[in-house]
Amino acid sequence: MGFFDQETAEKRVVADIELKCEICKNDTFWFKKAQLNTAIASFFSLDWANPTAQCFVCEKCGYIHWFLI
Repeated sequence: MGFFDQETAEKRVVADIELKCEICKNDTFWFKKAQLNTAIASFFSLDWANPTAQCFVCEKCGYIHWFLI
């Protein structure tokens, strides 16, 4: 399956709007979650307290669209 959570990219909706890539205008994306680590939380081993982002990776150009959860 590789790096991405899914085998196929799909159309995505964010805040009731169909997502389109800002770079190439493609409309299919892979989904990934990413933790936004901070130096102080990592220093104290509190990485779990950092926010998480939803990432939609464009199938065509690879541009990553980040959204905070």
